[in-house]
Amino acid sequence: MPIRRLPPETVNRIAAGEVVERPASAIKELVDNAIDAGATRIEVEAHGGGLTRILVADDGTGLSAEELPVAIERHATSKLAPDEDGLWDLLRIHTMGFRGEALPSIGSVARLQISSRARGSKDAFSILVEGGQVGDVAPAAFPGPHGARIEVRDLFYATPARLKFMKSERAEALAITEEIKRQAMANESVGFSLDIDGRKILRLPAEHPGPQGRLARLAAVLGRDFQDNALEIDQTRDGVRLSGFAGLPTYNRGNAAHQYLFVNGRPVRDRLLTGALRAAYADFLARDRHPTAALYVTLEPTEVDVNVHPAKAEVRFRDPALVRGLIVGALRHALAGAGHRASTTVANQALDSIRAQQSPFPGYQPGPSPAGFSAWREGGWMPPTQRPMDLPGLNEVSARVEPSDSSGFGGELAEVVREVYTSVAFEDRPSPDYAPAAPFDPVDFPLGAARAQVHETYIVSQTRDGMVIVDQHAAHERLVYERMKGEMAAGGVARQTLLLPEVVDLDPAEAERVLARSEELASLGLVLEAFGPGAVLVRETPALLGKTDAGALVRDIADDLAENGQALALKERLEEVCSTMACHGSVRAGRRLNGVEMNALLREMEATPHSGQCNHGRPTYVELKLSDIEKLFGRR
Repeated sequence: MPIRRLPPETVNRIAAGEVVERPASAIKELVDNAIDAGATRIEVEAHGGGLTRILVADDGTGLSAEELPVAIERHATSKLAPDEDGLWDLLRIHTMGFRGEALPSIGSVARLQISSRARGSKDAFSILVEGGQVGDVAPAAFPGPHGARIEVRDLFYATPARLKFMKSERAEALAITEEIKRQAMANESVGFSLDIDGRKILRLPAEHPGPQGRLARLAAVLGRDFQDNALEIDQTRDGVRLSGFAGLPTYNRGNAAHQYLFVNGRPVRDRLLTGALRAAYADFLARDRHPTAALYVTLEPTEVDVNVHPAKAEVRFRDPALVRGLIVGALRHALAGAGHRASTTVANQALDSIRAQQSPFPGYQPGPSPAGFSAWREGGWMPPTQRPMDLPGLNEVSARVEPSDSSGFGGELAEVVREVYTSVAFEDRPSPDYAPAAPFDPVDFPLGAARAQVHETYIVSQTRDGMVIVDQHAAHERLVYERMKGEMAAGGVARQTLLLPEVVDLDPAEAERVLARSEELASLGLVLEAFGPGAVLVRETPALLGKTDAGALVRDIADDLAENGQALALKERLEEVCSTMACHGSVRAGRRLNGVEMNALLREMEATPHSGQCNHGRPTYVELKLSDIEKLFGRR
């Protein structure tokens, strides 16, 4: 068949299929242009899921009458300029847009009208494009001193087949909302408003540039709980800076929808983020739970390629291992700095659960009794078949704070916790103002002073302004696990030599990737050697794993290296073994503890990083402030 040149209108429609996949992507391109124009306020309106009408208005520099017809030409852009040698460098992109495809692509499949007043100009002008047909530039009314108003009507009317692939109006509206949220999180100094079908969806005023303004914007988008439970990230390595905020492990979600990555101010979707977050939170979350995070990567434009996707939704890093390592290291550093802190939502969930519970007395009606407490005791305020001493729990013996000479831990563990409690509670007093004769009151510690043990499972402690309930098994499991990890890191992983080395067949590329990380794997206890093309020989495996399938282990590692660039499978297996061993070596539920042991557990939790959650991401304690307790009883 002969080679033919495609007409411009056909080329534009092909580009529209790549750039303008749905109304949300059209809005993304228009918002990118507004940000590049220096806008400080962007207003977005959508009707019919964006298919009927889209309006994007900004207060940027605007377009002159001469620039309007050029703006809708294919590959015409103000974002790129040739250097002194006349070369156009696509590796130094400092703007959101640069391809010059958005406006002509939208105009080829919809009715596009651009109205604009250039900064410093008295007159405003507009131009209309319908299905690729360009109209004349004409004077127009414009409400602001400068900026642009871009209106898109009947999106995809020129390509009816595309309309069949659109989702419902509600789904398209949700996609538009999500896109504006991403843009707002990336540009906290720009004010955003979004109206859908005449309803006000978002009103986000401009925030002061910087971490505090960014956190305020994130709180406005992701919710106030994120602000209360976010850890600030700010690390730099080899010219790459990572900033932003990540949620505490106990503040997690059931999916990865609340994980956001921005590269040089550009919202992107990248598997790098998913893999890095999985690695950073591997010790703290179950596999079906996901952390929340908004991370901002800033680096030289020459170190990242933003021209790998027509919609600019993906990027490629020159050194992905550096970026991934920075993300993992910075997150782990922030999580370690959080200490025993747990999310505020743990207490809120507990309080909501208490409020949601119905009264245990079917005949009880809340409200004042004219006879007071006497009437209740005489049976007027409780079922006639029950008396106070017959209620469940009142006749049972409660676990108590036993004298310090009784032991619940037993043996060496009891001595360890006593030593921890003695050194922390009495030698390392937090305030030198206390007189030697007046011992430090344990209620001033973050986790307070142990007052009782309930059901031989939960420790109840009193703080200066509330109370704390600790799951003794979950808390001690985390403490033992952290201790085991420290010992493993200090002395390396013990290895066991296979009586018969095992040969594992792999794809040649997989074998090369695995052997390139042989030193790292050896430090984890897995010793490999090359065994011809496409095969590796396993000589030693980690002793912690016991009897294991070496072939399956190596193949999992090869898959992790191909996807994430790091051998997660082996680390996760070792950590799972440590977690299992920690679980079996921890204080079990049902074991009675004395006062010294309970306080020692609290003090060790305060001194151990990540003790706010167990190895599976569940909270180890719940803190209730006195004000919250008073609200439960109507005292405030």
